[in-house]
Amino acid sequence: MATASVSFKSREDHRKQLELEEARKAGLAPAELDEDGKEINPHIPQYMSSAPWYLNAQRPSLKHQRKWKSDPNYTKSWYDRGAKIYQAEKYRKGACENCGAMTHDKKSCMERPRKTGAKFTNMHIAPDEKVESFELDYDGKRDRWNGYDPTTYSRVIEQYEAREEARRKYLKEQQLKKLEEKNGKNEEEEASSEEEEDEDKVDEAKVDESKQMDFAKVEKRVRTTGGGSTGTVRNLRIREDTAKYLLNLDVNSAYYDPKTRSMREDPLPDMDPNEKFYLGDNQNRLSGQALEFKQLTVHSHEAFEKGQDIHMQAAPSQAELLHRNYKIIKEKLKSQTKDTIVEKYGNAASDEALPRELLLGQSEREIEYDRTGRIIKGQDMSLPKSKYEEDIFINNHTSVWGSWWKDHQWGYKCCHQTVRNSYCTGSAGIEAAEAVNDLMRANIARKEASDEKPVQQEEKRLATWGTEVPEDLVLDKKLLADALKKEDERKKEERDERKRKYNVKWNDEVTAEDMEAYRMKKIHHDDPMKDFLN
Repeated sequence: MATASVSFKSREDHRKQLELEEARKAGLAPAELDEDGKEINPHIPQYMSSAPWYLNAQRPSLKHQRKWKSDPNYTKSWYDRGAKIYQAEKYRKGACENCGAMTHDKKSCMERPRKTGAKFTNMHIAPDEKVESFELDYDGKRDRWNGYDPTTYSRVIEQYEAREEARRKYLKEQQLKKLEEKNGKNEEEEASSEEEEDEDKVDEAKVDESKQMDFAKVEKRVRTTGGGSTGTVRNLRIREDTAKYLLNLDVNSAYYDPKTRSMREDPLPDMDPNEKFYLGDNQNRLSGQALEFKQLTVHSHEAFEKGQDIHMQAAPSQAELLHRNYKIIKEKLKSQTKDTIVEKYGNAASDEALPRELLLGQSEREIEYDRTGRIIKGQDMSLPKSKYEEDIFINNHTSVWGSWWKDHQWGYKCCHQTVRNSYCTGSAGIEAAEAVNDLMRANIARKEASDEKPVQQEEKRLATWGTEVPEDLVLDKKLLADALKKEDERKKEERDERKRKYNVKWNDEVTAEDMEAYRMKKIHHDDPMKDFLN
């Protein structure tokens, strides 16, 4: 219920208010009225009927639910097109120099430019247009039908009705003509003129009956992408034939779509093709005009990829013409290639008999030879040559490259060389190559024999400064111990140069004990125990 404002009510007043609302909802009490005197529906919820406190509503109303902040300047009216307000008789100052209207200038004039404007002729002054300006609201600016006059649509309806009437009239005339021709064949030649006049007046009921003749034929809708139909076609399936979805009741057989009534795969693939009358809907796509259309589409795509300006959907006639010319040129080229091959190699499938020379390899040409095999009379049969160069010897060779093979290498037979374009060395080169091979084999055998028996070399002890150690050399053990200590100190100095003094006295005299100590302390890099020394 719409209430004026939220105010304190006692328990009794609140109970009476609830009883009044129940009575109004039950129709026992009259409905509440708003400021304009209109009835307020008692079934409106309270959160909708209650006005906000900041509006300070004195009486119950639903005005707060309406668009009460509407701007009075906004309007939904539109321009009065073609309206004129004043027709002047002479030119006025500031008017259009071309037509004489005050509402626009010469630059904005929409009339045909006159040879001499109305400013100078002062004749045929155009009336002033009605200029209006509207301040449209948000919806008015975006209303695409703003200013549209619905009465103008009656012209479209009249145009379609006239077209439909002409169509019906034409169909009726055609059917009347067919009935007249049918009745004229059954008439007798001795019929009177009165009967002919009566026959010309064909009853319209007969025409209606002829229209209803087609309703006995079974028709089906043509399946389209959007689910609609573009027309009707005759259903040629005989009702006594088995439906396609009953040919194979196996669950795993070809899928049948009940919505489109299509079964693409063959329901009976193992059955004899001569006994089947249905091979699946895919059979229609792989034969007839469907296959031709597929080939046309593929040719258009391939031609476009190769750079030709062709498009199947934009110019279908051009695409079909190019495809037809392509097939003609292809057949012509194919027949030309076939004729060239038959002319060159012959045709084994033809009925023509082969020449005797080719059949038996014999001819009637007479050739006379001497005892050594040389030709005395006649001409020897020339061997056919290929298109490649043959029997051309270079660099003094007497055979061609590839006439000799050895150890997976090609070469010349005349000199046994495996380097192409090399100079021929003749038999001397062959002998030299064999000698080199024999020497190489001997060296290989000698090396293998030497590897089998290694020579044991005796280890020699060298004396001071690289001389051989004599057998009668005697070393002093005390001097040798001192030399070993000196060698240890020297190596320590080498490892840590900080212990070396600034003034170092160096002794150039090297005794046999010093040399022996050096040899004993020297690290042998090929010794496997070198890491364990010191």
